[in-house]
Amino acid sequence: MFSKLTSILQHAVEALAPSLPLQEDFVYHWKAITHYYIETSDDKAPVTDTNIPSHLEQMLDILVQEENERESGETGPCMEYLLHHKILETLYTLGKADCPPGMKQQVLAFYTKLLGRIRQPLLPHINVYKPVQKLIRLCGEVLTAPTENEEIQFLCIVCAKLKQDPYLVNFFLENKLKVLASKGSAIVITEDMLKGQDSLMTDTGQSIQPEEISNTAGAVHIEKEDDLSTSLDELNVTSSPEASAIRLNQDYNLVNSLLNLTKSPDGRVAVKACEGLMLLVSLPEPAAAKCLTQSTCLCELLTDRLTALYKALPPSVDPLDIESVEAVNWGLDSYSHKEDASAFPGKRALISFLSWFDYCDQLIKEAQKTTAVAMARSVRERFFVGVMEPQLMQTSEIGILTSTALLHRIVRQVTSDVLLQEMVGFILGGHREPETLTDINRHPLRHRLIEHCDHISDEISIMTLRMFEHLLQKPNEHILYNLVLRNLEERNYTEYKPPCQEDKDVVENGQIAGAVDLEEDPLFADLSPDNTLSNQEWLSVSPPISPEHPKNDGKTEVHKIVNSFLCLVPEEAKSSYHVEGTGYDTYLRDAHRQFRDYCAICLRWEWPGSPKSLEKCNLEASFFEGHFLKILFDRMGRILDQPYDVNLQVTSVLSKLSLFPHPHIHEYLLDPYVNLASGCRSLFSVIVRVVGDLMVRIQRIPDFTPKLLLVRKRLLGLEPEGPIIDHMTLLEGVIVLEEFCKELAAIAFVKYHASSTP
Repeated sequence: MFSKLTSILQHAVEALAPSLPLQEDFVYHWKAITHYYIETSDDKAPVTDTNIPSHLEQMLDILVQEENERESGETGPCMEYLLHHKILETLYTLGKADCPPGMKQQVLAFYTKLLGRIRQPLLPHINVYKPVQKLIRLCGEVLTAPTENEEIQFLCIVCAKLKQDPYLVNFFLENKLKVLASKGSAIVITEDMLKGQDSLMTDTGQSIQPEEISNTAGAVHIEKEDDLSTSLDELNVTSSPEASAIRLNQDYNLVNSLLNLTKSPDGRVAVKACEGLMLLVSLPEPAAAKCLTQSTCLCELLTDRLTALYKALPPSVDPLDIESVEAVNWGLDSYSHKEDASAFPGKRALISFLSWFDYCDQLIKEAQKTTAVAMARSVRERFFVGVMEPQLMQTSEIGILTSTALLHRIVRQVTSDVLLQEMVGFILGGHREPETLTDINRHPLRHRLIEHCDHISDEISIMTLRMFEHLLQKPNEHILYNLVLRNLEERNYTEYKPPCQEDKDVVENGQIAGAVDLEEDPLFADLSPDNTLSNQEWLSVSPPISPEHPKNDGKTEVHKIVNSFLCLVPEEAKSSYHVEGTGYDTYLRDAHRQFRDYCAICLRWEWPGSPKSLEKCNLEASFFEGHFLKILFDRMGRILDQPYDVNLQVTSVLSKLSLFPHPHIHEYLLDPYVNLASGCRSLFSVIVRVVGDLMVRIQRIPDFTPKLLLVRKRLLGLEPEGPIIDHMTLLEGVIVLEEFCKELAAIAFVKYHASSTP
């Protein structure tokens, strides 16, 4: 009470006294603080019961006022006094001792406001960055400490200053000398240990002069630890037979302190610490990047926490729940189970895991390249390979389903190119040479995941197919090359021969028997100009045309291709004509939009505009479509006997593949007239076999067409559910087949339009 009264009286006196010159006023406030320590006998009273906070605030105000009154960049006498008299060093000592109680908070706040409110660069001054370094080491020592908020504010202002002037980070890479021993132990030696020592002797008798040690540090300062006074003699370094080498090792205490604070139970503090790390990893200084990855535990902490959060998930989570969790943002990881109407067991744990993965992804995305590569590699080795792979390779169906659903969510969520590259390497491996039947299991995880596309469990098949579908849409060339293109490179699925009379009998005038000419197709006549892209738009998305292979006029060809797909399904098996809104024009609009998106993804991959010349291809080599297409074709061949949901997913993946603007993919998946080599199959040939089987089976089902129409209306919700219809799986398969053929026809037409636009 008496102290507060004294403070009030002092403020009154200061208000009435004539204003002193700024420097005298500044010195007065500083001496008032130092006199407190000389005169006080009660060191238990909290600092808030003293005048110290008021004096510190007045000092800050004076420094700001002085800077505002002077020209930009000019240092005034008050700032000179603060630097020359090492006021920050003294305040650091007082803060470290926390005397009086609460002084550490006051010191942290003073440093934060000083760095934040003064515009001139302070950190390059040795009497600023030295005490700042030391204060950094005090931060994050104890979690949930009363000074946590002040600590994180201080660390973040330092990070912000380094972001403004990245070269300053070199002042915060603190060199230590490590004496490495053969037993793996290391003794840390700081410059203070070298005081009074003329030289440092190794076990070989070779001396290292202290000035040489300083020179090896380059521009980075060797820290003089004020609390380490142990001499080399006391450490017995020179007498130890195990001592084998001496080298410099850097500490990055700013990162270490922030890493400690990311573990804070206070979510706001943890998020601020994550933001600080985001700033530091993005600094372009190579020395900082090297120190960050080699001398801190950043990579380990990121992946260890990812691992811990993954392991905290329930053994089985409904895949629909994993899918339904809204988009996760790492900085907004706040969730109340009581307030959530759609809560499910494990939702809190799932959000925490996805939030931390999002943070890792964003951190790698923002990081300097060296740092990004190191962090992404750590995530791959310590999390993907170490934790996720055993889960994906297990035999338990529930475990496979949950882990695949989580992998699917991660694939959808990742945005960093570097992390995506590591994830693709984890899933698919790095092989780029053509596959053979004997080596399809060279990368066990890839083999297992592709096999899961044809799993006995329909749920696992659908989830794995969805994962691959989203993987194919990622901007990474290796995905499509590894899964498909490497097997089509030599075009050895073709047999080069001139058309013979037998071919002409099958196809007269470029049309399959019963085919409708494209220009006479009423569905094409319904197309409005709004549904198509302008020529200028096509120019911006079309793949380049190789000058080596000039394209033909090709009008008849595209009519042939479109009609081939549209007329594959026999008339008695078609039902879309009887239902409004299921026409071919809908697929054309979607194909226009999707193809433009795919062209944008593939633009930088420098794909050819025309197929590789047959003269340059090795047509003698045996052809294998690859494990991925083999499974998809096998599935497609069973479309009449598979559940509706499985068929939708298989055809969805195949249509996505067909959209890619690569000439070999277009030829193999969308050209019905390619001369297939003996024993080879294409997507069209697989569908032809299905249609042949369908035509035989139709004859055995009475009232086939009315039943088919009823099933279609039920699927569209136009008819209420009624009695179970016989052959439901077959009927649903026929409907999917018809729609898929229309979709392929639309994609073929859109891709031709794009490539033929001048």
